[in-house]
Amino acid sequence: MIITALLLILTLGAPQQAPQKTTIPGGMNVTRVDATVMCGGATTDEAFPALKKEGFVSVLNLRQADEPGVDLQASRAAAQSVGLRYVHIPVRGAGPDPSSVDAFLTAVQDRSNQPMYIHCGTANRVGALWLVKRVLVDGWDVPRATEEANAIGLTSENLRKFALDYVATHQKK
Repeated sequence: MIITALLLILTLGAPQQAPQKTTIPGGMNVTRVDATVMCGGATTDEAFPALKKEGFVSVLNLRQADEPGVDLQASRAAAQSVGLRYVHIPVRGAGPDPSSVDAFLTAVQDRSNQPMYIHCGTANRVGALWLVKRVLVDGWDVPRATEEANAIGLTSENLRKFALDYVATHQKK
C-alpha cells in the first residue's frame, strides 16, 4: 500500500516531458507529444505501417477532402489494411467550425483510439486543436498549452485566435 501511494505521488509529481520532434517515413513535421499521441503535417500512406509498428491504433486526419494531394478513400484503405482505425474530421484552416473541435475532443479522449497519430497539412490545425484539448480537458493554463501548440506546429494567428476564443466560450467558470 505504501509503495502504491509512493508510486502515485511520483507519477503525479513527475514533470510533463516536452514534445519531441521525430521522423517517420511519409510524415512531415512530426512531433511525439507523449506516449499516446504523435502529431504531424502532411502524411502519406507510407507512414501507416511504421505507425502500426510503433504501436499506434488510430490515425486522425484533419485535412479537407479538397486539399491538394488528399485522397481520403485511399488513405482510409491504406490505414485499415495495416490494422489502423481511420478517423476523418475535416477542419478548415481559414475558419474552423466549432463542431469539428467538438468531434476532435471526443475522438482524442476515446481511449480505444490511443495511441493516436493526428495530422493535417502542416501541423498548424493540429496545434490549434491540441491547445484547446490541453486547456479544456487536461486543465493546462493557456500559456503552457500555447507553448506546446507552437512546438507542434501552430503558426497561424487566425487559428490561435480561434482556439483561444473556443476555450474562452467553453471553459467552466
